[in-house]
Amino acid sequence: MHGHGYAPPPPQPPSTGVLVVLRVIFVAVALLSIGFLAWVAPLRAAIVTRRPAEWWFFGGSVVVLGICFSLFSTDHTDDFSSPNGTLGMSMLLLNAVACAGYYLYADIRHFHRLRQAHAGQVPLMPGYGYPQPVPPFTATTAPSTPQPPYAPAPMPHAHTPAPRPPVPAPPQRPAPVRIDQVRAELDELSDYLRKHPGGQGGSHESGR
Repeated sequence: MHGHGYAPPPPQPPSTGVLVVLRVIFVAVALLSIGFLAWVAPLRAAIVTRRPAEWWFFGGSVVVLGICFSLFSTDHTDDFSSPNGTLGMSMLLLNAVACAGYYLYADIRHFHRLRQAHAGQVPLMPGYGYPQPVPPFTATTAPSTPQPPYAPAPMPHAHTPAPRPPVPAPPQRPAPVRIDQVRAELDELSDYLRKHPGGQGGSHESGR
């Protein structure tokens, strides 16, 4: 099996001139619209960085915009001079300044880290939506040697008794019945010889 190899390098960031133009445009939209389009700047930051913090900030700016519209709906003057209108306009302007400032902070930080990662100085954090590059010393060009399958060593059982040595079998003795039988035959032969003392000699003489 092959290893992971080299990770794809992070995408090259746009030029500084393009980034400056985009920042000026989004900040101008947030401020010149008196806050009504302030949510565009944090939305741009959330799409570019892909971090949860930017998405939460974008959601908060939309909530503030909704509160401002609810305050304006209760103001029946032409110049929003009522307390609700004044509060809504103040929140709208503060939201515009906050969205523009946070957009600049998030955008500058993101592309600064992206340039460093592309130059190989620091690894890019995975939270920014780009693959994290692999350091050069972790990759190898040597062919991988197949490793033998791992065989686990047998574990001794704690409660296994030690084997006992074989017990030698006792020597077999002749049956006493056989000894008695031989002894009886010998007794019969001796009685026969006593009763016929000349039997053996007579047989020799008759043979002659």
